[in-house]
Amino acid sequence: MDGKSLCLALFLTQALPLGVAVAAQPITTQAQADVPGVAESKPQTTEEFVARLKFQKGKIVVGDNLATFDLPDSFVFLDGKDAEAVLEAWGNPPRTTPPLGLLMPARVSPFDPQAWAVIVQYEADGYVSDEDAGRIDYTSMLKDMQQDMREANPERIKQGFEPIELVGWATPPHYDAEGKKLYWAKELKFGDAKEHTLNYNIRVLGRKGVLVLNFIAGMEQLPLIEKNLASVLAMTEFNPGNRYMDFNPELDKVAAYGLGALVAGKLAAKVGLLASMLVLLKKLWLLPVLAFGWLSRLFKRNKQPPVPPQG
Repeated sequence: MDGKSLCLALFLTQALPLGVAVAAQPITTQAQADVPGVAESKPQTTEEFVARLKFQKGKIVVGDNLATFDLPDSFVFLDGKDAEAVLEAWGNPPRTTPPLGLLMPARVSPFDPQAWAVIVQYEADGYVSDEDAGRIDYTSMLKDMQQDMREANPERIKQGFEPIELVGWATPPHYDAEGKKLYWAKELKFGDAKEHTLNYNIRVLGRKGVLVLNFIAGMEQLPLIEKNLASVLAMTEFNPGNRYMDFNPELDKVAAYGLGALVAGKLAAKVGLLASMLVLLKKLWLLPVLAFGWLSRLFKRNKQPPVPPQG
């Protein structure tokens, strides 16, 4: 895995790099080291590593009855522990909190050069109002984000990182108001790299938070991702009690950001954090600078937080 991919994984947190391993390369991961019998054994080959993974099929419930993935035959699911092991094997550093799981195409090894996956996480930040869905100018947002990226690159270079270019939308943001599902993809270029990086995201809105689905794939796999997008969207649903329609304004927390901030970067959109972002800018230099300018302009236009619909 190269530095470009690792930088994207650490700071953007919306796309993780897909490393390709040699067939006989020994593998040792922290996630599998906790499994009895694995820690004491010799480093595994990729075949041995894959043989230990438990590929699940059918209906998969994640979280505390949070949501269900109704998998078609063309998909399999790895639970959080196995997902973390695969991510580590691909070159990602261990996480403090493992993901809910990993979706993968069936009958494809994680180490196949054409492999791709969807990492599943949950952010319990509250109910995200979608009342701004029809008012977001994504063309204007993109221009602002591109400008912010260009302005941040000199400091990135000074810090020892490659400059990043936000080439554009690989897939423009689209919101399914009925299914409460938002998806979009960015095309990024790191330094002088000939191959661009794909940053494909799905967000499913729920009563108390958002399901975060991030595709792990290369830019050249965009047609394949687009082909499978409908299946991934259709299989993903919150369970009764956690659905968007189950929101109770008398009891439930409302998130401090809306749909636009999910695309631009929700971190900077939280009320009271704009000042803190000035400090984070000096430390991260990717996600904040990508979103900060557009979000600050958004706050100037919208002084009041969104009011959730009643009923």
